[in-house]
Amino acid sequence: MTRERVTVPAIRSSKVISGHEPISMITAYDYPSAKMVDQSGADIILVGDSLAMVVLGHKDTLNLTLEDMVYHTRAVIASDPRALVIVDMPWMTYHTSENEAIVNASKLIRAGASAVKLEGGSKRCNVIRALCNAEIPVMGHIGLTPQSIRELGGFKVQARTDRAADQLITDALALQEAGVFSIVLEAIPELVARRVTGLVEVPTIGIGAGAGCDGQVLVFHDILGFNKANRAKFVKTYGDIESLGIEALSQFVKDVKTQQFPTRDHVYQGSSTQHHSAI
Repeated sequence: MTRERVTVPAIRSSKVISGHEPISMITAYDYPSAKMVDQSGADIILVGDSLAMVVLGHKDTLNLTLEDMVYHTRAVIASDPRALVIVDMPWMTYHTSENEAIVNASKLIRAGASAVKLEGGSKRCNVIRALCNAEIPVMGHIGLTPQSIRELGGFKVQARTDRAADQLITDALALQEAGVFSIVLEAIPELVARRVTGLVEVPTIGIGAGAGCDGQVLVFHDILGFNKANRAKFVKTYGDIESLGIEALSQFVKDVKTQQFPTRDHVYQGSSTQHHSAI
């Protein structure tokens, strides 16, 4: 049976406490990865700024541009996914003014996104209100916010003290009031994530936040076994595609070197009457 397209209102109403199944969200950055994620049955495809690290080889997400995100969003949309497509707004595309944030977000929507995601708590509420007033749905993101690693001192677990946990809860409630339809909780203690999830009416999607959230997200390359050296504690790998890929590529190289490829099955043959004229 054909799966209906996932919508923002459908995600907004998907609280586990109300009887809904947990939300599944997986990143994708191009046509083939989006096809795979959509065929897996995931509810949301996130065109994440993590592509800076897992695809482009940067050490963090700060080098990514709006043009990069537009390009990759179009590639993902080309797969015609039934999953909801949400796109990360890159660093410094929503930090300077509400108007600039609207203009930048509109470029992602025109590229095919159904919603945008941006990082930060209470200090982002004015921008979020402006985007929502412009009919651009927004997913929030608090806890470990990778675009803030200079301020945070690296990729570190957040909300470990009572004061920090209280601030995170305050931020979550503020984001809800500003109009977000869901909130990503990254790298925070499980008990804090459960408290936030119980307090907000919109669904929470965890990454390194435990099982008490309304959904979970992981990076495509982490699920499939890439980036083994930089794997976070919260990652669960479901396949070793990197090793399988290296094995297949190595076999191709070996076949070329030993003249086992191409065989007659892989070349075109002309008419039996064709011949080369001697000169």
